[in-house]
Amino acid sequence: MKLEEMFEVIRTLDFDKKLQVKRVDDCSLYVLRPSKVSRRFKNYDPKRNFQVWLKEGNEESFKPNHLRVLLDLNLRVRSNPDLKEVLLEAFDAIFYGEDPMSAIKPLQGIHFEHFLNPLPIIAHMSQLFIIEQTLGYTSAKKSKYDPPSLFYQGWVRSFIDGSREIDQLCMSASRRQPPSIKYTKLENKNRKEYLENPPKLWYLKK
Repeated sequence: MKLEEMFEVIRTLDFDKKLQVKRVDDCSLYVLRPSKVSRRFKNYDPKRNFQVWLKEGNEESFKPNHLRVLLDLNLRVRSNPDLKEVLLEAFDAIFYGEDPMSAIKPLQGIHFEHFLNPLPIIAHMSQLFIIEQTLGYTSAKKSKYDPPSLFYQGWVRSFIDGSREIDQLCMSASRRQPPSIKYTKLENKNRKEYLENPPKLWYLKK
């Protein structure tokens, strides 16, 4: 499902309804829109909130965060360095609105020695995190990113490109520090460098 279509499905999802987004073997990715939010998020609008859940085999379901996608992609490019640009193009395509299965088609059948979850799960999870940032961004302070989901996508690019050591990348991302502007500046409408139609993989060009 393309980004716009999935966005609308989630936006109109009934409260307390679980929706399976993707299943591969015994790994299931689903979303849930809770009618009540925790005390920590008491000022949060429930209509703009949904949760991403993952169930692996007989293990308890849990809520994955952005680091799962980022680490998985970093592991994949370490296993297959020659596929870095293919991975970047695939996950940029998801960011631009393409259906995740269509976006990762060039990677289907390729063996990755190291990863966290099947690639279709990671691809759909990435789409959900893009929607999460688009739908859920309610900060009173204006985002430095337009679109807001570019913050997340900048980190996706950073982890695939592997421009820094993995421990440094993880520490920065987990502390919600911004990704290097190298990966966002030409697509951020809030910056003077913004281009309406930047070249493919523009951030790799020196």
